[in-house]
Amino acid sequence: LQLQRCLQFVPVMGTVKSQYFSKEGDPQRLGEEFFNQPCISLAIPCLCCKVLVRRSADGTELRGRVVETEAYLGGEDKASHSAGGKCTERNTAMFMKPGTIYVYPIYGIYLCINVSSQGEGAAVLLRALEPLNGLPLMKQLRTTRRREGARPLKDKELCNGPSKLCQALDIPRCFDRRDLASDPEVWLERDTQIGPQEPGLSEVVSARRIGIDSHGEWTKPLRFYLHGHRCVSVVNKQAETQIHSLQTVILLEILLFWVALI
Repeated sequence: LQLQRCLQFVPVMGTVKSQYFSKEGDPQRLGEEFFNQPCISLAIPCLCCKVLVRRSADGTELRGRVVETEAYLGGEDKASHSAGGKCTERNTAMFMKPGTIYVYPIYGIYLCINVSSQGEGAAVLLRALEPLNGLPLMKQLRTTRRREGARPLKDKELCNGPSKLCQALDIPRCFDRRDLASDPEVWLERDTQIGPQEPGLSEVVSARRIGIDSHGEWTKPLRFYLHGHRCVSVVNKQAETQIHSLQTVILLEILLFWVALI
């Protein structure tokens, strides 16, 4: 029964239902219903024609297409900040309604942005974006955080990592606990710029998450990225030998997750 409930949220490839979009304001903006789905199925649709938008105080909008994510499944996931179901001042956003932004610091100076999903303490980490709009400002924001004399950044390097994309889009810590479905400064929207599918980008790679090798069985493949995309943070050659279509990966990962809980 749990598996059936989970699978009913698996998106159908092709035309996206309008119920996922905000009925107020920008019709391209993703509304609450889009985020209200299980963690794994949210992590993979984020790869498919979704764009993170950051609007600055002067009205400038920076845009990047999501090309890589990681799923953190809540209390059972030993690699998650919510492992054991423990809610703290730091990770409260992970326990809030789906679509809540969770921003946390790493190494004391960098930030990462996540989006909560269905499931207590579950959230999706945005790992990499393909820069679309506002690249000059993105480069400026990234350059101010680099050492003097460092080589110029290539476009593909602007957002090819979770902290890099936070720098490039000027995502501050105070965005923590905001609602991605209604916030006026940051949101996800449907990609209106996508053209004919590029060769090699129609498939998704399911690989181990980055930096959690010490978490035993939870080194399972819960990182998802577009095969062959130049903006992916880390390529896993071994995982790429078993690439699947987006819909197949969703079904396989959700099935494996629920089987493990039985």
